[in-house]
Amino acid sequence: MRFIDSNVFVHAILKPSRKLAGHEKKIKEAAKAILKRIEGGEKAETTVVHLSEVANILESRTTLENSRQVLLAITSIEGLAVAPVTGEQYRGALQLSELLNLGVNDALACLVMGEGHVDEIYSFDRHFDDVPQVKRITF
Repeated sequence: MRFIDSNVFVHAILKPSRKLAGHEKKIKEAAKAILKRIEGGEKAETTVVHLSEVANILESRTTLENSRQVLLAITSIEGLAVAPVTGEQYRGALQLSELLNLGVNDALACLVMGEGHVDEIYSFDRHFDDVPQVKRITF
């Protein structure tokens, strides 16, 4: 099982408002391929917090109706587990954020991954490359 960072959903789903550069096209195609594998049965997990990040981005760039439809589709993917987050976990992520010099939600991903014995993350965020116990996957 792998963890899915919010940026994978965002890159796969959002329609660009401009022509994408070559490397941006590759990221978009990789994100779509990742979601296609999950839809095809590969097991993965994310958290309710990471989906909330996706919701915030979608709601700022599309209609509320479209945002709800997209999030319903994401949460309906059979192989995707959506982990709840407790206040204790979020406080732990705050501490881990400082320790690892990561954003709080990135630290939360690391914390949840550690609790679930998951060591690979689908993400286009290079900050995870500095976390020794996490292997970032981009394809």
